[in-house]
Amino acid sequence: MKTILSSETMDIPDGVSIKVKAKVIEVEGPRGKLIRNFKHLNLDFHLIKDEESGKRKLRIEAWFGTRKTSAAIRTALSHVENLITGVTKGYRYKMRFVYAHFPINASITNGNKSIEIRNFLGEKKVRKVDMLDGVSIVRSEKVKDEIVLDGNDVELVSRSCALINQKCHVKNKDIRKFLDGIYVSEKGRIVEEE
Repeated sequence: MKTILSSETMDIPDGVSIKVKAKVIEVEGPRGKLIRNFKHLNLDFHLIKDEESGKRKLRIEAWFGTRKTSAAIRTALSHVENLITGVTKGYRYKMRFVYAHFPINASITNGNKSIEIRNFLGEKKVRKVDMLDGVSIVRSEKVKDEIVLDGNDVELVSRSCALINQKCHVKNKDIRKFLDGIYVSEKGRIVEEE
């Protein structure tokens, strides 16, 4: 079954400007600018102005869409909401070092853009992870064995965390017993904490 027209709208907060051109959405706010491409989705994007309140809104609609197309509307809106949160509040993920015996030694290099992990399970190998674009990494001053990743794009921040986590996998051991690694301990916004 196809729905003739399914659409959803969202408010654009003050201090954020959104441009829509050929399904490419550009969101600019106090923390910077993010661009996302939605060309793979069969949806229409419109910037509209609410007549009663005068507020700007983003409307996404699908004509004669199947259930999957209609579901993609909400997904696209959520992505845009994440972009807006990124350029206003930013994203901050915290990771903790977990070890039983050999203390994990990490040094942040390349101007807060990469991390080198040493002494993982006592290994001599140096594991180097470069952060993705726009993600910075610092050691936590308050908490021992904690690193903090900041950025505007939630996907890049979380993927950088995943890259660090994947570098510290225990091989050829019982992972129920050998729990060493670097794990995400907290996800939040930058602005709320400051």
